[in-house]
Amino acid sequence: MPFRGVHQAGIVTAAQGRMHFVALDVVSDDPQRLRDLLKAWTIAAERMTYGAEAAPGGAVGGGPWDVPEDTGEALGLPPSALSITIGYGPSLFDSRFGLADRRPAALRELPAFLGDDLDPARSGGDLCIQACANDPQVAVHAVRNLIRMGLGTVSVRWSQLGFGRTSATSRAQQTPRNLFGFKDGTANIMAEDTAALDTHVWIAPADVPGPAAWAAGGSYLVARRIRMHIEVWDRTPLREQEVIFGRGKLEGQPLGQKAERDIIDFAAPGPDGQPAIADVAHVALAHESNLGGVRILRRGYNFTDGSDGQGHLDAGLFFVAFMRDAHRQFVPMQRALASKDVLNEYIEHTGSALFVCPPGLSGEQDWGTQLFGRA
Repeated sequence: MPFRGVHQAGIVTAAQGRMHFVALDVVSDDPQRLRDLLKAWTIAAERMTYGAEAAPGGAVGGGPWDVPEDTGEALGLPPSALSITIGYGPSLFDSRFGLADRRPAALRELPAFLGDDLDPARSGGDLCIQACANDPQVAVHAVRNLIRMGLGTVSVRWSQLGFGRTSATSRAQQTPRNLFGFKDGTANIMAEDTAALDTHVWIAPADVPGPAAWAAGGSYLVARRIRMHIEVWDRTPLREQEVIFGRGKLEGQPLGQKAERDIIDFAAPGPDGQPAIADVAHVALAHESNLGGVRILRRGYNFTDGSDGQGHLDAGLFFVAFMRDAHRQFVPMQRALASKDVLNEYIEHTGSALFVCPPGLSGEQDWGTQLFGRA
C-alpha cells in the first residue's frame, strides 16, 4: 500500500484480513527523543510497507556481534497489503512536550457510557499504531519493530490482535460477518464515497484553526474492545437474533425487505402487523436517519483472546472507526445504543480509546516534523 499521500493508509484502504493494534505510553519527557523516534518510525514504516526490512540489512547485515535492526520474522514474506497508521491520544498534549497548543479541540477524552465496564489497562494511550495486512505475521512484525525502536522512549500500554475484518471499506468487497454470524457494516461509508468522506471522516481546515492546523486532512480514531458473550448468544433462537439486529442472518436484508442493500423502511410491517424492525433493534438505533445524519467509517475486526477464566471464550469485536469529530458523531451514536439497544444483553465494552490520526505525508515529510512543526 502506498505509504505517502493526502491521507494515511489504513483508513479508507480496502480492509485487509488481519490487524495488530497497539497503544503506547511515552515514558521519556524529552521532546527531542519523541521527535527523533517519530522520524525514525516514518523511515522504518515506509520501508516495511513495500516489503523491506525496518532498516537496510537489518536482520543480519550488521554482522554476528551487532544487534539486528530488524527482528527477521517477515524475511521472505511479501508486503501482504501492509498499511501502518499512527495516531495521538489526548494525553500526549499535556505539558511534557510543548504540544498543548497544537492539540485539536475535539481531541478530548470520551465520556462514560451506560453499561461500560472499562479496564484501564485496555484503555487510553499517548500514541497508537494500527498495522493491517493480509498476513498476520507481517502485521505483527511491523508493530514489533516499531516498539523495538522505541525502547526507552515508549512502552506498550495495551495491544489487540484482530482477524476477520468486520466491515467492508470498498464497494469491491463483500460485507463480512461478526462473531454473532451477522453481516456487519452494510451501510458503512465506502472509499468511493468521496463526498461522504469529506463530510463525515476527514478533519476540515476550519475544524483545526491556528497551531492545530497540522491535523487538517486527518481523522479521529475511536477504538472500543467489545466483549461478546457468545455462549449465551449461541443458545438464542434465530428469530430473536434477527429481531435484535433488525436484519436477516442469511442474506443480511433489513427485516421487511429482500436483499442486503435494500433501503431500510422502518415502517414496513412484520408478520404481526407491527413494524418489522423494532425501534430498539441495533440497525434502527445506529442508522443515520435516527441520529440526525451521523455516519462513521467502521473498520473493526473479530478477536479471540483465550478464556475468561470462567469457562467462556474471551471473544468479540475490536471496534475501530474513523470520523471527523468523535464527540459529534460517535458519542451520540453510542449513547443511543447504550440506552436502548437490545444487543446490550449479549455484549459489554471493556476497553476504549480516542486518537487523532494526522493526514498523510508528502515529499520527505516525517511524523516528527508534522507533529512538532519545524524547529
